[in-house]
Amino acid sequence: MPFSVLMSVYAKENPQYLKEALDSVFSQSLPPDEVVLVEDGRLTEGLYAEIRSQQRLHPQLKTVELEENQQLGRALGIGLGQVSHPLVARMDSDDIAVRERFAVQYRYMMEHPEVSAVGGYIQEFDDAGTWKKVKEMPLGKEIDHYIRYRNPLNHMTVMFRRDAVMQAGNYQHFPFLEDYYLWSRMYAQGARLANIPQVLVHARTSGNLFRRRGGAAYCRRYLKFRRIQRELGITNRRQFLKGCLLSIAISLQPSWLRKRVYGVLLRK
Repeated sequence: MPFSVLMSVYAKENPQYLKEALDSVFSQSLPPDEVVLVEDGRLTEGLYAEIRSQQRLHPQLKTVELEENQQLGRALGIGLGQVSHPLVARMDSDDIAVRERFAVQYRYMMEHPEVSAVGGYIQEFDDAGTWKKVKEMPLGKEIDHYIRYRNPLNHMTVMFRRDAVMQAGNYQHFPFLEDYYLWSRMYAQGARLANIPQVLVHARTSGNLFRRRGGAAYCRRYLKFRRIQRELGITNRRQFLKGCLLSIAISLQPSWLRKRVYGVLLRK
């Protein structure tokens, strides 16, 4: 069964990071049959030059050009509509996939036809060399509990069945929570989610990550999401209230403390 890779890039991203990401995709032990790269609005000349260079080397790289920036959820939704194959692997434009990633996930999906989406662990890093943490994810039945309070899949590691995602309404606009929103809708429809207990992607991070995941606006967005989970039947009243309290506690604390919590309690 052939498979595709779905990516998105926008003007503020680094051409060198995009090169490293695409190089890691095309150097896989099991390379993809197609890579769909959404150009989310006008890009810089550096990004266009890197994309053209990659297309000369890899004709399976297909671009989808959007005139204006749509943000990640809408861009991925449009990109998924251009995907040709039933299996799709997500990849971010500044991360690095380990060489066996696609082979491991493809084999898992072939052996587990009941699973709609499978992710894995990530090894986080920063360019300064000051952050190196592994983010592990829940396995098996643990996901049923985990999804009520935290995102159960590392988005940049996921391989999914296209039909299952489309049946749940495709990617939708929900800034910073696009993937969690999608997994929740899929889960509410009975989709099986899974994780492989190994690092599949080296994920680039920075101090901005912890600032973006906080503040009053972020808190309001997360509380709206908690209400959606309740409406979907994922949480009962007690679980809904617990999720709201956890979201408030994390999003309204100072960014330095949030980084400490992520580094000490939520990473290894």
